[in-house]
Amino acid sequence: MNSENPLFRPFKLGDMTLKNRIVMAPMTRNFSPNNNVPGDNVVEYYRRRAEGGVGLIVTEGTCVGHIGASGYPGVPYFHGKERLAGWTKVVNAVHAAGGKIAPQLWHVGAVRKTGTMPEGDVPGYGPSGMNVPGKVNREVMSQKDIDDVIGAFAQAAADAKETGFDAVELHGAHGYLIDQFFWEGTNQRNDHYAGSIESRGRFAVELIEAVRQAVGPDFPIIFRWSQWKLQDYSARLAKNPQELERFLLPLSNAGVDIFHCSQRRFWESEFEGVELNLAGWTQKITGKPAITVGSVGLDAVFTPKPGEMTFREADPASLDTLLDRMNEKEFDLVAVGRALISNPAWVNLVQEKRMDELKPFRKENLGELV
Repeated sequence: MNSENPLFRPFKLGDMTLKNRIVMAPMTRNFSPNNNVPGDNVVEYYRRRAEGGVGLIVTEGTCVGHIGASGYPGVPYFHGKERLAGWTKVVNAVHAAGGKIAPQLWHVGAVRKTGTMPEGDVPGYGPSGMNVPGKVNREVMSQKDIDDVIGAFAQAAADAKETGFDAVELHGAHGYLIDQFFWEGTNQRNDHYAGSIESRGRFAVELIEAVRQAVGPDFPIIFRWSQWKLQDYSARLAKNPQELERFLLPLSNAGVDIFHCSQRRFWESEFEGVELNLAGWTQKITGKPAITVGSVGLDAVFTPKPGEMTFREADPASLDTLLDRMNEKEFDLVAVGRALISNPAWVNLVQEKRMDELKPFRKENLGELV
């Protein structure tokens, strides 16, 4: 690695300038049990990654202000005076350490189980009341529910801008609410939100448009999406480049600035016969910057089986393939996940060519916020 390492070229989008191309991937940590407020431990967790060299931090998923948005204990919320005050401390600490930060706004949808605290009696909501295809065991969303969710995302985005965040990411991946509308298996509605791939994207388009209106023309909107789902790793929204174009262009036109393209292995080609990965195809089709992600810097994927939330242990791995593909301009930014949990200074160590000092990722790393 040398001074021409593409990871360390600055990146500029509108008024946001990043010192490098490295993004901290959003990772649920469950360390906000006190009324779902991000506390001082969360502040320090993100500050250390900014101090360690990360260009842009995308926070763990943080729940918008809609009933049933949360599906896991200890997840920070993004609504209410006390919670936003907690996030303000996070933003200030990251900025003081030289980093940029975006919240990942999240609604889990039908993944939520009744009994999930603190709102234990609230059911999960989904486009067709399904967490997995063919099994209706959640609430089917009404038009009012849809409008309320869109409003909650728009309000959260406005609050993010007001709080001092540098961008906002919308979680449209992995089988959560927005993705449940995309996925034909969980979207069996009989209205204009279902049917063709364009119609299944209508909910997201309306949501993105509302967020754009809330934050104005220059505030960066990142949209995370995936083919795979936690419920089914083999699921695919688009089976070929033509379908992918029909899926992506409406989202791009609605106001997305950067696409965060989630794969389990960044080096895998998305469609047979062409080397481009998911981020590469997304960039090619939309002309927008794309973030690649998926086991960067590690030798094993993060979960071995669908439905599991356990991060697999892994050892440090070479970045040569990543750098080669980045030099080919296949994607614009790189998101790093587990490697940053075990190595807060991962970016600085890579830049300083101290790869031999990188620690492996182990399960015990999840037991504390360091």
